[in-house]
Amino acid sequence: MSGQKIEEHKSDVEKRGSIDLGQRGEEILALPSTYSSNSFTKRLLSWGVESRGISPVPSSQRTDTSYYKLFFIWFTMNFNILSFSAGTLGPVAYGLGIRESCLVILFFNALCCAPPAYFATWGPKLGMRQMVQARFSFGYYGVILVCILNLIVMTGFCILNAILGGQTLASVADGNLTWNAGIVIVVIISLALSFCGYSILTWYERIAWFPVLVVYLVALGLGGKYLNDIPASAPASTATAPTILSFASTIAGFVITYSPLASDFTIYFKPSVSSTKILLYTYLGLFIPVVSVQCLGAAFSAVALSPTLPPSSVPATWAQSYSSSSVGGLLQSILSPAGRFGDFLTVLLSLSVAGNIAATFYSIGFNIQLAMPVLIVVPRYVFSVVITAIVLPLAIVGSHTFYDTLEDFLGLIGYWCSAFIAILLVEHFVFRRRYSSQNPSHTNADNQNEPLTDWTRFYPPTYWNAPSLLPSGISAIAAGIISFGLVIPSMAQIWFTGPIAEKTGDIGFELAFVFAGVVYTCLRGVEVKWKGRL
Repeated sequence: MSGQKIEEHKSDVEKRGSIDLGQRGEEILALPSTYSSNSFTKRLLSWGVESRGISPVPSSQRTDTSYYKLFFIWFTMNFNILSFSAGTLGPVAYGLGIRESCLVILFFNALCCAPPAYFATWGPKLGMRQMVQARFSFGYYGVILVCILNLIVMTGFCILNAILGGQTLASVADGNLTWNAGIVIVVIISLALSFCGYSILTWYERIAWFPVLVVYLVALGLGGKYLNDIPASAPASTATAPTILSFASTIAGFVITYSPLASDFTIYFKPSVSSTKILLYTYLGLFIPVVSVQCLGAAFSAVALSPTLPPSSVPATWAQSYSSSSVGGLLQSILSPAGRFGDFLTVLLSLSVAGNIAATFYSIGFNIQLAMPVLIVVPRYVFSVVITAIVLPLAIVGSHTFYDTLEDFLGLIGYWCSAFIAILLVEHFVFRRRYSSQNPSHTNADNQNEPLTDWTRFYPPTYWNAPSLLPSGISAIAAGIISFGLVIPSMAQIWFTGPIAEKTGDIGFELAFVFAGVVYTCLRGVEVKWKGRL
């Protein structure tokens, strides 16, 4: 593997007319600017609507220095009722006590917040959306499969959020508002935010968390006194290692799936920003709301479902509300002593999911463009409308028929993300960084307007849309598929428990990460040696 061979390969590509890197480098980086000539798009741009899709942002346009808003993006995305719902699974689905549930939530989130926080640091250095970066591992065509998997996961989480938000909104209407109407309200608000794009979305995320904080503080003030009425720990027969690991797998899947969209929100930051600063803002923006709200959900659900409390106690009404209206009903019942003010707080809580849905809609558009590259000429905001048209009917149907099935399905499809993380990390640390150190003469001749840095050595900016200059993706796809040979016997779902998981609990996430990383290292090493290039 040498710099000379790579330069020769580039020359061959140029001669074939696939792409003229020397003359069109800056044009390639700004490829989607062609649709900005449309008069309607120009008007939207003048109103602050973002049209940029997957085209990388040149370093000259990476000028944002308001790094603190990255914290609030992730904080608001997770400071909502879905995080509360995830926490309730410990006592409700796995029979764990408050102590066991909170310890799992604390330690596994501490670990799983790290990958998306680290990937977020790549955005300012490269100006590339997260799945565009993945092309340097999975290839131009291989990343299509990854984007389809990610689209399924993100769409599923949007449906869950919409259902929870709609049910919670309907719970305070005394029958005057149906679940369907509540879902429509939540999704339309999310559409408006994602349609506008980065500027409006980040502004909303900076302020939307505060009303939700008030809601949770009031709920804790009204219901906190009942948290001491039950034992902190579950019986030893329930809190077994397999049960704890299965709950841990669910918790891991909640946060780790942010990794494929982590840098989507950092590509406008200045390249000179400290990576430590970006990492900490992202990590804390994820860790603080997820851990606090999930623990709150675990505590209140454990009280509501405790068999030791008398039927006449206040928490008994929480259980009735939970059984009739799910998590939204539980929170509405906790806030009910506040009267109309409690209803108002419940409405605010129902709308808290809009911050998560809107940000996810935003990233879904980029995945659609990467899954169908011909759509690169379509402005980003169009895909916000498209995904709304998909999520809205599925959420309405799902609220009445397959909510539990959808939740189980998301637990299954989320395993792929662990393998995805391992593959990107191996490509970066084992291959990209090693190549840069072994080829110090490599320059950024492809685009003289982009300054030469270690990162542009690792990931040449103009390669992002040139299939012949990217990896084939065979090694990455093969490693991901092969890893499932060990994941399947290690998974524990309601409809299937593998032979390994029967003894250990669900350890599919952990094994997917390790096995995919090892297999990819071997296969990619062979590929690089055979081709003589990355």
